Amino acid sequence: MRRALVLLLTVITGFSGLAYEVTWQKYLGVLLGAHSEATASVLGLFLGGLSVGYWVFGTLTQWLVARGKTNGQPPPLLMVYGGIEASIGLYCLLFPVVFPSVLALSVWLPSGGGLFGFAIDVTLAALLIVPPAMLMGGTIPLLTQALARSLEDATRFHAYVYAFNTLGAFLGAIAAGFVLIPLLGLDGVLRAMGLVNLAVGTIFILMGRTRREVIDLDSGLELQGMSATSLVYGGVALLIGFAMMTLQTTIVRLGGLSFGSSEYTFSMVVAVFVLCIAIGSLAVGALKTIGQAVLPLTLWGLSLWLAALHVPLGVSPYLGHLIRVSFDRDAASFEPFHVAALLGVLALVGPAVILSGAVLPLLFHAMRREVGDLGAQAGRLYSVNTVGSLLGALVGGYVLLTWFDLSQVYRIALGAVVLSAVLITGRTYPGFRWPSASAVVVVLWMGLTVFPAWVPGNLMPGLVRVRAESPTTWDGPPLPTNGTFLFYEDDPTSSVGVIQLNGDDGRHRSLVVNGKSDGSTRGDSRTMVLLAIVPSLFAEKTERAFVIGYGLGISVGELAQLDQMKEVQVAEISSAVVDAAPYFDFANHNASTDPKVKLIRSDAYRSLLRAEGEFDVIVSEPSNPWVTGVEMLYTREFLEAARDRLARGGAYAQWYHVYESDDETLELVLRTYAEVFDHVAIWKNSADLVLIGLRASEPAKHLAQIEARLRLPDYQRALIRVGIKSPAALLVHEAVPFDAIQPALKEGPLQTLTHPRLSHQAARAFFRGDSAALPFTGAGEAARIGRANSLLGIYLQRFGNTVPENTWDTMLRQSCSRGLELCGPVAAAWTHARPNSEALGAALQWATTAGQASWLEFLPVFQVYLGYSPPPARLDAENALLASRWFDEFYSHALPFDPRGLVSLWRHCGPAHRPIPECQAGLEQAHKLVTGQASVAPRFW
Repeated sequence: MRRALVLLLTVITGFSGLAYEVTWQKYLGVLLGAHSEATASVLGLFLGGLSVGYWVFGTLTQWLVARGKTNGQPPPLLMVYGGIEASIGLYCLLFPVVFPSVLALSVWLPSGGGLFGFAIDVTLAALLIVPPAMLMGGTIPLLTQALARSLEDATRFHAYVYAFNTLGAFLGAIAAGFVLIPLLGLDGVLRAMGLVNLAVGTIFILMGRTRREVIDLDSGLELQGMSATSLVYGGVALLIGFAMMTLQTTIVRLGGLSFGSSEYTFSMVVAVFVLCIAIGSLAVGALKTIGQAVLPLTLWGLSLWLAALHVPLGVSPYLGHLIRVSFDRDAASFEPFHVAALLGVLALVGPAVILSGAVLPLLFHAMRREVGDLGAQAGRLYSVNTVGSLLGALVGGYVLLTWFDLSQVYRIALGAVVLSAVLITGRTYPGFRWPSASAVVVVLWMGLTVFPAWVPGNLMPGLVRVRAESPTTWDGPPLPTNGTFLFYEDDPTSSVGVIQLNGDDGRHRSLVVNGKSDGSTRGDSRTMVLLAIVPSLFAEKTERAFVIGYGLGISVGELAQLDQMKEVQVAEISSAVVDAAPYFDFANHNASTDPKVKLIRSDAYRSLLRAEGEFDVIVSEPSNPWVTGVEMLYTREFLEAARDRLARGGAYAQWYHVYESDDETLELVLRTYAEVFDHVAIWKNSADLVLIGLRASEPAKHLAQIEARLRLPDYQRALIRVGIKSPAALLVHEAVPFDAIQPALKEGPLQTLTHPRLSHQAARAFFRGDSAALPFTGAGEAARIGRANSLLGIYLQRFGNTVPENTWDTMLRQSCSRGLELCGPVAAAWTHARPNSEALGAALQWATTAGQASWLEFLPVFQVYLGYSPPPARLDAENALLASRWFDEFYSHALPFDPRGLVSLWRHCGPAHRPIPECQAGLEQAHKLVTGQASVAPRFW
């Protein structure tokens, strides 16, 4: 009963331990800025702390047992362990208080970038992670010594402790990644788990008050220092730790390429590894007898499985694609898909990890008769193994990627496993030492040189965005592509490729980062230009700019081309993106060699805080908050830091996609944005939003400033590149004028560093492939402010009722071709103003031919909303509801719809003398819209 209770408690402490690890990975993402760096650091330091703990508490166990023998009293092992668990809980309760100080220190310390900067980052992370991880290292040595019944029982019970603790860790990794962090936030998870550890520690202390004699596990052998046997077994433990942790960080990267670089991928991979380690350990515990061949056979089996995995891992994005297309894109499929993805990872790498999980208990079994103190023996063995794991996470998972690609790093890990198998085989069967030594040379040479490298086209096909089968889905890899890789590089933080797409004389190129396109020179160039130019039009000065993310360099290049611009600082965390920069110089005015451009290899948060002076314009390019690490750029704390770096009258711009997002996610982003900046506006280009935040600037003055700058040659050149040749062509991109969005936002939570809701919410929207709509601003205070502040509306008011034909034509063609909501209202207003215009006829014919006129059948409805014509005689409820949605979708503050037109339309819904419920409900909602009482936008009626 006592041992059963202890094993149950080890499940709970394993749960809390991995919940801590997943949560700390998020904290370190804030501290270090890079997801890959945070992953390597938290895995490495967590295991490094465990290593120190195994050694310290193994030694402490030995000392307590010896003192107990001297005093003639049972050693208080369970009480000591209870104190350790309680200390872990207390530390984690205090962690949210300590973290801000370390974050402030990281900003203050200089960073040289590269490996020097990485060393500083690891040191800071160690201050946070190592102390509690070291305390967690007391579990195995203390409990093994306290509760083993005999020397023979020690192997089995030690395996059970390891397995049950690891089973809890599996559950903790899943729960933290999928439930606890979104629900409680980072601080909340640490507080909850801290209380759990305090409770467990109290139970162990109470159990320890009733001491019992500890079985003497001393084998009677006198320890003669570090023997050759100890060196071999310790070396194997080190190599296996290095190899498997290198494999784990590699699988995390490949998982991002296969399933998308969301928070869930890290949790899944960690969970699979800890589960399989538990299974391997349990398998050893279940063996009645363990022959001498079991350990070498296990290591050779591990070597062969990893060698066989080299080919399927090289096409893992395709395998992930097969899983994805097997599920629908609805919300109900999200969890089943991730279960299937977890099972896929389990099937692929699980057998290897199970075998590796069996290695340590087998090494423990092989060594247990060679030293006298079992607790110290377990501590030393696990200490050496976790030192290897530390090296695997930091060196194999980060440093080696400075010089090698993922395929080569994987083969280095394979070589370490083969070397372990050779060493154990030679130790177990002395007659095979020389043949084994020869074999290792041959196998390592084959592994490092003969195995084919992974093909970039198989790793970076962009399949994470493909949610449905195609005719070639089941034909096997590689899937057909419409381009050629010009560049591919794995760096410590990213896998980066440059694809030259077919056609366009080689000038259509795309930058692919971690399997996802980060932009192309054709499809995204207009947005990237607007991302640079629009905030520059609003800023009082344009002398210094800061850009977050180099990307294709188009925004950087446009800012550098402005005559008044003296300096453009660019924070780019990926060295591979920097290396790829010359491939886009033809599209960005040679930004990579522009003397105005200062490239900073660091994360955005610390780069911005370390920068000297203020900036007139800050541009943030990363636009997919479901991607791990990107969500930090949307937090209140980061936006506040950016705002405080803006000069008075400065402008901040953020690129955001409405595709692969949903209304709730977009509203969370906008709510946080509006909380920070004095004035907020939203501009739009097709499915891209440009969020503009101003620091203490008066929006009413902007139109004159914009027109003055549009007369300057540098601004004209930039906008002509993307087909914008007049103020009207530019101003149609204003979707929500300054200050109109705030009244339309519902109350709700913000995106913060300590409660990062965004990535979890955005990942679900990405999975579904949703499209977000801006909050409805066509009623009440939002409509009033929008109408007053609309730059295009103010511009058109100058003409009165005589807007020139070329202005109407420009607005219609620009808005329709870019998928802007203004398209339909412009056509309706132009039709009313110049019904017999030949230019109007030609423009409508162009829109029809170009497939941009799906709204034409609703032109009469738009004219009702604009007050130009009466409603139709009668219409049914279905068409009334559709017309209401168009009121929402096509509402424009420059040509605002009158809600009274919507009331009039609903009054004509249904038969003249027989009201029907649907029409009555719609009429009630329309009345509420007029009076400012509407609780939902017309799209939800």
